[in-house]
Amino acid sequence: MVKKIPLFLLLLFWSCEDEAEPDTVPPTVTIISPNDGLTVSESVTITCISTDNEGIEKVELWVNDVSTVITYESELYSLFWNIISDDDSSYTIIKSKPYSLFWDVTSYNDGTYTIIVRSYDTSANITDSEPITLTLIKTVELWGDSYSIENTTTLSLQDNQLTGEIPPEIGNLTNLSHLYLQDNQLTGEIPPEIGNLTHLTDLYLQGNQLTGLSPEIGNLTNLSKLYLYSNQLTGEIPPEIGNLTHLTDLYLQDNQLTGLSPEIGNLTILSKLYLYSNQLTGTIPTEIGNLTHLTGLLLYDNQLTGTIPTE
Repeated sequence: MVKKIPLFLLLLFWSCEDEAEPDTVPPTVTIISPNDGLTVSESVTITCISTDNEGIEKVELWVNDVSTVITYESELYSLFWNIISDDDSSYTIIKSKPYSLFWDVTSYNDGTYTIIVRSYDTSANITDSEPITLTLIKTVELWGDSYSIENTTTLSLQDNQLTGEIPPEIGNLTNLSHLYLQDNQLTGEIPPEIGNLTHLTDLYLQGNQLTGLSPEIGNLTNLSKLYLYSNQLTGEIPPEIGNLTHLTDLYLQDNQLTGLSPEIGNLTILSKLYLYSNQLTGTIPTEIGNLTHLTGLLLYDNQLTGTIPTE
């Protein structure tokens, strides 16, 4: 026989149950990369950290107030225990994890875009990150033609009657490995922005009217061939050229260069060093003896003094 429980006892038991407090605490979300103000030329990954006392349901990438990508949380978390007092008590462990959201720029035009990440917790509370601004430049215009920043690896414009200075925008073609601008009528200094082309292996600028060699040339640490002969380069060869430790060919003849720095001795795999028909003064640096792979060394038609070092 089943004993019935009086209704008033059931109501009393129900009234003693603690009602669950609704979760009104919003999540936190912070973009950690890329940096605010960065210029990008191809699709980028936005990385953020989002935390919540209950759990993150999803995060969204918003570009100029339009949602683009949703990334859901996975089973992996970093657990952060912040002990704020010494007394015995219960603590809340905040769930936190990094999220990666991919911004596919294929359908976007060049311009400036505002990026935010919107985070939703499991109770539908929402928080937006502080915005960052990214400038998208996918193409570079040089001498009347447009070139893809992402896809241009070789630029061959030799013997094209190009005039004027080399545009500083050339430094945006950061995937270039070969740059051929020889036998034109280019003038002025080589722009410092050329130092951004850190993938370059071949740089051919000979047969122009270039006047200056900037120290940023030392950033091109993958160069194997540097041809600058038959220009109007003046001043000393910058010591930063000693950073180009992959150089095999260095052709600087037929200019008006005045100084040869000892850093030239750092180019230990150099096979050809042509410095003739300049205005080099002083003595030949002893460090030139470090260039044990040289097969061609031409220094004539300068104003060098002193004895030839035994090295």
